[in-house]
Amino acid sequence: MASFEEKIYISQFDIHANSCISVRKTTEIFKNGVSVSQTYWRTTLVPNDPQASTVLDEAYYLNIANYAWSQPSPQPYDPNPPSPGV
Repeated sequence: MASFEEKIYISQFDIHANSCISVRKTTEIFKNGVSVSQTYWRTTLVPNDPQASTVLDEAYYLNIANYAWSQPSPQPYDPNPPSPGV
């Protein structure tokens, strides 16, 4: 008799310069231990998003998100910095 198993996990977690976080979750179906199907679900979380604890149901990623949102945003890159001595 065939056995089926479903695993859902965060397969992509990207923090952008504007502090938004892109998340991709993968749902993988196994038949007798062999992956037979994968589907993806994607979303973007804004800073301090109230849905973060639901979407990031793994403490590891939720802790990273909370840390990232507690930091000041990086300053934009200045392609024309002032010349030394001017």
